[in-house]
Amino acid sequence: MRVRKTCGKSKSIQTIGDILCENLPHLSPYIRFCSCQLNAGTLLQKKTENVPEFVEVHKQCVTDPACQGMPLSSFLLKPMQRITRYPLLLKKILKHTPEEHPDHLHLVDALAKAEELCSQVNEGVREKENSNDLEWIQQHVLCEGLDEKLTFNSVTNCLGPRKFLHSGTLYKAKSNKELVGFLFNDFLLLAQSQGSNRNSFTFNIKSKAQFRMYKMPIFLNEVMLKTGTDGEYDTPCHFQLCHINQTYNLKAGSANDRGVWVKKIETASRYYLETERKKNEKAYLSPRRSRTVGRLLVILQEGISLCASSHGNGKSDPYCEVSMGSQEHRTKVINGTLNPKWNDSMQFVIRDVHQDVLCISVFDRDLFSPNDFLGRTEIYTEEIYQETMLRRGPITKKLKLHEAESGEVIIRLDLQLYETT
Repeated sequence: MRVRKTCGKSKSIQTIGDILCENLPHLSPYIRFCSCQLNAGTLLQKKTENVPEFVEVHKQCVTDPACQGMPLSSFLLKPMQRITRYPLLLKKILKHTPEEHPDHLHLVDALAKAEELCSQVNEGVREKENSNDLEWIQQHVLCEGLDEKLTFNSVTNCLGPRKFLHSGTLYKAKSNKELVGFLFNDFLLLAQSQGSNRNSFTFNIKSKAQFRMYKMPIFLNEVMLKTGTDGEYDTPCHFQLCHINQTYNLKAGSANDRGVWVKKIETASRYYLETERKKNEKAYLSPRRSRTVGRLLVILQEGISLCASSHGNGKSDPYCEVSMGSQEHRTKVINGTLNPKWNDSMQFVIRDVHQDVLCISVFDRDLFSPNDFLGRTEIYTEEIYQETMLRRGPITKKLKLHEAESGEVIIRLDLQLYETT
């Protein structure tokens, strides 16, 4: 809302649904926060009962005016309370928003996103066993050599909360080298035991076994699985994973074990690809539900002096999410730069030339977690319309990114109306 007020140049704000559509998906880190709520409450109770120093510091914090007299337990509950209220508030707003209002469709889409977030949070709270398993893996599997930190018990980049699906002993087909596979809903991780124990691995949260990552994680949206190969590896226990330019010939302990691995990998891979497909289709399906008055052709040309990512290497892997209400497009990712050249084309349908807003958010692409936010800007289609009428043709704008220390984007805009507006 701050960005809309800044970019709107004192224009009366009549639409908020599109802001919610854009921002609700980025509240996903609270899924993990809420899933740890019971553990946090238990720890707080222990500290309160057994650590006098903690009690004293807590009392001092409560008296701080910024806390408004609320204890830490209240702040731990706030995110859950807020997230569950969003659907209720949106339903009330929709009740008083006429169907012909330009924000009505945006609010309908925002309500769907709020209900999805609420469902994911509730699921995360229920799946305490999954959360505990992921925390065990975090403590017992050493992952070195990754460009970014891998937090297992967190939100994936695309699929919501990470889920632990399967684990077990696997062998390299040629050398018979023993590995342990950890399968999640977004990737397969192959690891090596760091101890002398060579018994077949069985997952046990009480185990003290330690492992080291053997190869980079194999993302399930980029993998092709084969159960029959020509030559020496064509046996009931073997299967093959093809991931980009790498091929893994693996062997399970038995034909039955292979069947379990193959089924779980195939199911997870299909779901990942289907989720990506649905997200990509969203931009084309949403506009068809209402009358349109024109289209906006957009070329996202480049970014200038963007912020560096949080990983500490002084660079980012930036891309843009460009939206107009529920219509969404993404640019390609440009790796290792603060001055990316995207030159990506996209188009949006216009429902209301006076109220529609083009929103541009820049992110640093991450692999194992939600992408880092690098700034946001907006421009009303009415402003584009006025400039287009003066210049007759496409216009090029340099827009400052807000909510970030630095950064600008250069964008080319061509507004085409179907009728006089």
